[in-house]
Amino acid sequence: MCGIVGYIGYREAFPILIKGLYHLEYRGYDSAGIALINSNGGMNIYKTKGRVSELEEFCKNHDVSGTIGIAHTRWATHGEPNNINAHPHYSESKNLALIHNGIIENYTVLKKQLIQNGYHFQSNTDTEVLVQLIEYIKELNNVDLCTAVQLALGQVIGAYAIVVMEKGQNDRFIAARKSSPLVLGIGKDEFFIASDASPIIEYTNKVIYLEDEEIAIVHRHESPKIVTIGNIEKTREIIQLEISLSQLEKGGYPHFMLKEIFEQPQTLRDCMRGRVDITCNNVVLSGIIDNKKQFCDAKRIIILACGTSWHAGLIGEYLLEEFCRIPVEVEYSSEFRYRNPVIYPDDAVIAISQSGETADTLAAIDLARKAGAFVYGICNVVGSSIARNTHSGSYTHVGPEIGVASTKAFTAQLIVLAMMSLCIAREKKTVTEERFLKLLKELDRIPDKVEQILRTDESIKNLSEIFTYAHNFIYLGRGYNYPVALEGALKLKEISYIHAEGYPAAEMKHGPIALIDSEMPVVAIATDNGMYDKVISNIQEIKARNGRIIAIVSENDTAMKDIADYVIEIPATEDCFDPLLTIIPLQLLSYHIAVTKRRDVDRPRNLAKSVTVE
Repeated sequence: MCGIVGYIGYREAFPILIKGLYHLEYRGYDSAGIALINSNGGMNIYKTKGRVSELEEFCKNHDVSGTIGIAHTRWATHGEPNNINAHPHYSESKNLALIHNGIIENYTVLKKQLIQNGYHFQSNTDTEVLVQLIEYIKELNNVDLCTAVQLALGQVIGAYAIVVMEKGQNDRFIAARKSSPLVLGIGKDEFFIASDASPIIEYTNKVIYLEDEEIAIVHRHESPKIVTIGNIEKTREIIQLEISLSQLEKGGYPHFMLKEIFEQPQTLRDCMRGRVDITCNNVVLSGIIDNKKQFCDAKRIIILACGTSWHAGLIGEYLLEEFCRIPVEVEYSSEFRYRNPVIYPDDAVIAISQSGETADTLAAIDLARKAGAFVYGICNVVGSSIARNTHSGSYTHVGPEIGVASTKAFTAQLIVLAMMSLCIAREKKTVTEERFLKLLKELDRIPDKVEQILRTDESIKNLSEIFTYAHNFIYLGRGYNYPVALEGALKLKEISYIHAEGYPAAEMKHGPIALIDSEMPVVAIATDNGMYDKVISNIQEIKARNGRIIAIVSENDTAMKDIADYVIEIPATEDCFDPLLTIIPLQLLSYHIAVTKRRDVDRPRNLAKSVTVE
């Protein structure tokens, strides 16, 4: 959940590293640091608590020369955010500097052993233990840095992505990974290393994704060499990236989150392009077509995900059960991996993750594969760990999502799940051809309807100002819109820090209605579907207790205007596609409330974009 970037080449490293940290700041922003080796072999390390801008300001009066360097932006796990705990960390002799993303689980045992051997520690981090261990092994065995890293990592339990530099060695650095992503950028006479491609794409679109327990020796004048911890040399394919620098910029929007909300009509079209074919009346998902037997014969589907992706999985459960008639279970990856779950070889497992690097989901995938289940991935990042560790899958193709609170990735996950459901249902003949064609045509119209909702942004912004005072919110929905209520509440919590909870509307009378008073805003999703009358009754119960109702309704709904305090209209659609539309005003509402409260919308406190540690 930290951001790593490194450079070696013919340019000055500092500007490249600082710019890279800005691109990675969504991964961590408690503190930041940089290490540079100058032409004389001397190493300078600068680090500060706070944002990358504070590090950049601090470095203005210091020597930042050098064409090799590593940098890090931290999301704290071990040790509070401060200057001492910030990365990079020195070894005892100050000859080695290391940056790290992950958690070293056995660091306390290693630390005690190192203290007994005369080593001293400045920080409270697990990372400092690792750099000290590498130096101890290097000196004890009189070996080179790569060998010392191999031997040290053989003693480590946990997850890591690391980059190590050595004082006096301005021609190389060593990088290694296990359960935490690292991508190596291949330029002309220069090389880059980073947690993801965002700091690299400005300079090259050629990359190598390191696999678990692989080490890259990156030398200024040689092609990178990749070996395992056991010193087996590996050959890795160079992949050409499809993202562009413009996708990583705000494009005139005040925040990445707002830009990404407004990108959704296009990202949904991109997700369906080449897959939803209205001319031929077909849905083409190669991952499903190539593995139709695994899905059609599956006795059960298990969906694994975390956070927003878990909410998408809940909607996927409704879709797959309704159209494919396969029982579905939706699991938090973090619980599934530790629950000793029952998994059968005829289960199909769907793993959902925006980044494709979510640590708990990766561990749950490994568990499912070992049990013999077929595993299908849905993720956004090409070449990510989930894409490489599943049997097959589908990319969402939404481009980089920089805002920590997921928006366009969520709706694209829903589109993929909808396409999967239609594709499998047609293969199984569990939906009539007439129904299939009607759903297909409506799915194709969804981006235009999202565009229509986005045109109400100004009125939603005005509405949000009324509710900036609130300390609590309740979100209600039924059927397909119940998971949307959960997601709407999560968005508000994430970026405005207002406590919010989502409930099935019918569950209000089973406890939460005790919270209702004139100070409690209630967001009710009440579109014109099969449960509209029942939701109306639930809203009446809240209104009778002086609750303030914000209702999301289908356009031209006149009945709700007499009941709710505020009404947001959206275009009508099929029940099963409701979440693709009802979530849009909830994203906008959360965004504008957070902006009015002057929150850091793109980087909310305590959160990181990609949860690559437990």
